[in-house]
Amino acid sequence: MKNNKEDYSEKVKKDNKRAHFSKNMNWVIKIILASFFLSLALSFLTDSIVPNVPITISVIVLFLFISLGIVFDMIGVSVTVAEEEVFHSMASKKVKSAKTALSLIKINSKVSSFCNDVVGDVCGIISGSAGVTIAMSISKALNFSFVITSLIVTSLIASITIGGKALGKSYAINKSNSILYSFARFIDLVTIKK
Repeated sequence: MKNNKEDYSEKVKKDNKRAHFSKNMNWVIKIILASFFLSLALSFLTDSIVPNVPITISVIVLFLFISLGIVFDMIGVSVTVAEEEVFHSMASKKVKSAKTALSLIKINSKVSSFCNDVVGDVCGIISGSAGVTIAMSISKALNFSFVITSLIVTSLIASITIGGKALGKSYAINKSNSILYSFARFIDLVTIKK
């Protein structure tokens, strides 16, 4: 009888591992597809705008991508450190968007992965590619070495991105509840409730 219980317990553990692996694989496939299509859309947008506008507009577009990466990095951090009890209290008082914030906290690893890894990394890659295009325009306009211009521009982009994310992470840790609540309100604003 004891062997039957142990066999059943082992079978349940194996089934749980398979289900967990299957769930993870589904999430990985969704993340890959989301990354691909987001990259495709943002690359198309960048490639059609940056080479065809003045350098000042290109730089503004570049800073928008850098800022988007920093903001989503902050959201990814805040959803992992936000205090669930605060939002339970808000939900019990029927505060708008508190339930949305709670649902984000429940899937915080997925939200964080999407915000930090998908949006944040895609924005980093796109801003690097936009930087090369901007460097080419500056190099032609000033009749200066493309290699040196490219090195300076990409180094500036990297330092601004890294510095911005460092500041953003620190802010997100200290203000995680308010950042998450603002994000939840934004989600409720742009989504259509059934």
